[in-house]
Amino acid sequence: MTYGITDFLQLIGALGLFLFGMSFMSDALLRLAGNRMRSILSTMTSNKFLGIFTGFLITSVIQSSSATTLMVVSFSNASLLTLPEAISVIMGANIGTTVTAWLIAILGFKVSMSSIALPLVGLGLLMTFAKKDRLKYQGEFIIGFALLFIGLQFLKEAMPDINEHPGILEFLQNYTDSGFWSVLLFLLIGTLLTVVIQSSSATMALTLVMTAEGWIPFDMAAAMVLGENIGTTITANIAAFVANFRAKRTARAHLIFNLIGVVWMLVFFYPFLRLIDWITQQTGASSPYLTAAAIPIAISIFHTVFNITNTFLLVWFINPIAKLVERLVPEKAIPERAIEEPKFLNKKMLSYPETAIASLEKESKYLYKRAIFKIVAHALNIHRDDIKSEIKPKEVIKKSTEDFGVDVRDLYMRKVKSIYGQIIRFAVLTQSSHKLSTEQNRRIAEIKLANRKMVEIIRDVLELSMNVSKYLNSDNPHIQKTYNSFRKKVVKVLRVIYLFRKDKENELHHKKLLELKNEAMENIYHSNREIDRLIRKELISTDMASSLVNDSDNLNDLIEKLIEVADILYGIMDPLLNVPHEVLQPEKEKVA
Repeated sequence: MTYGITDFLQLIGALGLFLFGMSFMSDALLRLAGNRMRSILSTMTSNKFLGIFTGFLITSVIQSSSATTLMVVSFSNASLLTLPEAISVIMGANIGTTVTAWLIAILGFKVSMSSIALPLVGLGLLMTFAKKDRLKYQGEFIIGFALLFIGLQFLKEAMPDINEHPGILEFLQNYTDSGFWSVLLFLLIGTLLTVVIQSSSATMALTLVMTAEGWIPFDMAAAMVLGENIGTTITANIAAFVANFRAKRTARAHLIFNLIGVVWMLVFFYPFLRLIDWITQQTGASSPYLTAAAIPIAISIFHTVFNITNTFLLVWFINPIAKLVERLVPEKAIPERAIEEPKFLNKKMLSYPETAIASLEKESKYLYKRAIFKIVAHALNIHRDDIKSEIKPKEVIKKSTEDFGVDVRDLYMRKVKSIYGQIIRFAVLTQSSHKLSTEQNRRIAEIKLANRKMVEIIRDVLELSMNVSKYLNSDNPHIQKTYNSFRKKVVKVLRVIYLFRKDKENELHHKKLLELKNEAMENIYHSNREIDRLIRKELISTDMASSLVNDSDNLNDLIEKLIEVADILYGIMDPLLNVPHEVLQPEKEKVA
C-alpha cells in the first residue's frame, strides 16, 4: 500500500483545519476579552515578575503565543512598554504556550473529542445568531475549540500508519540514529516547520501526533520542540521588520531569549531528558523511551519544565539582555522630512485602541514641540535656542531685535494644515474601527481638542506677528516697549512649557503653567488700563492703540491655548477645559 498525493493532501488539509480552529478560537477570545487583556498588558508590567505573569495569563487565555508576542511588539512600537517589560511578558508567553500542548496531549489523546466536537459546532453556530456580541464571541470560541479537535482527529487519521508503511520508519531511522547530529537535524526541522506553518501550536500538534504514531522517538520529538521555540520568534521579527527600533528590539530580544534557552538545553540535553523520563514515570505513565503512547505526555512535561526553567534562569538577566539588544539595534532618530508627513501614524497602529491612541498622542506632541513651537517663536522674532536657554526673558528680548520676516500663513499651509487633517482622520478611524471605552473616547476627544487649539494658536500668532515686526524697531519707545513686554510674556510661557515637556513629573513646572494661565486671564484688565493711559497722554497714535487692543486679546488667547495644549498632551487636563459631548461621537465627525 502506497502513500499517495491524495493522502498527503488530506494530511495538509487536516493541519489546515487545526490551524483554522486555533486561529478562530484565538480571534474570538481576543474579541471577547481583548480590551481587558490589553489593559492588563499595559498596567501589570511594573516589575519583571508581574510581566511574566501577565504574559503567561494572556497566552493561556487566548491560546496563542504569537498573538501575545505581536501585541507586545505593537505596544513596544507605540512606546507603551519598555524593553525590559516587553522581555518579561515574552518570557511569560513562552510558559503560557505550554498550555496548548497539555490541551492536545490530554484532550486530544486521552479523551475522545470527536463524538462531541460536531455538537459543539452546532451549539456555537446557534450562539453566533444572538444579538449580544458577547454571546456571539462565545459561540465563535466554541466553534474554534471544536474545529481544533476535529482537525486534530483528522490529523491523527491522515498520519500514515507505520505498520502499513514500514518504509517510512526505515527512511526516518536513517536520520534518528546519528547521535547528537540527529538532535540538531530535528531541531532544524522543528524550526523550519514552525516558520512555514507560522504556528508553534500547530507544529507541536504535528509533533505529538508523529510521536503517538511511532514516527519519531522521544529524544527527536524533544529536539523538534526546541526548534519550535526558535521558529515561533520569526512571526514577531517579521512584524517588526517595518516597525521602529523599539519593536525591532523587542523581536530580537524574543529571539535571543529563546536561542539562549535552546543552547543551554542542548548542552544538558540527555541528562534533562532522563529527568523528564523520571518525572513521567512518577505520574504513573510508562517510560517515553519504551512506549510511544507515553511520549505526548512526556513531551508536554519537557516543554513545560524547559520553559519554566529557562525563564527562571534568565529572569535575572533581563537588563543585560536588554542592553545587548540595544547594542544590536541602535536607536534611530526620526528622519528629517517635511513635517506634514506623519511620523507615528500608520495602519498597523490601528490594530489596537491603545496603540492607536498612543500614536495620536506622539504625533500631536511632535507637531506641538516642533512646528507650533517654531512658528510661535519665529513669528515673534525669537530664537528657539534662547527660549530653551537660561538667559532671562528680559535679556532674550533685548538681544532679539532682528525681524525674521516669517510668513506665518505659509508655514501653516506647509507644516501644519496637512498633518492636522491626518491626525483628525486617524482619530476618527480609531473611534470608528474599535469599540472604545468611555475613557478611551474621552482621551481621543482631548487630543482632537488639543490639535484644534494648535490651529487657533497659529491664527492668534499670525495677527500678533505682523505688528510685532512693524513696531520691533519703532521710533516710538512706548509702543516698542509694550510689544516687547508681549514677547517677554510669550518667552516665559514657552520656556516653562519646554521645561514641563522635559520633566512632566515635576509639579513645580505644572504649577507655574497654571499661574501663567491665570496671569494671562488677569492681564486683560491691566493691559486695557495701560493702553488707556498711553492714549490719554497721547504717547501713542490712534492706529497704535487699535493694534494694541486687538493684540492684547490675541496675546492672552495665545498664552491660554499654549498652556491648555501642554496640559492636555503632557499633564493632567485643567478642570476648566470641558470637552463637548458631541466630540465623543465619532459618527458625527467629518474629515475634510
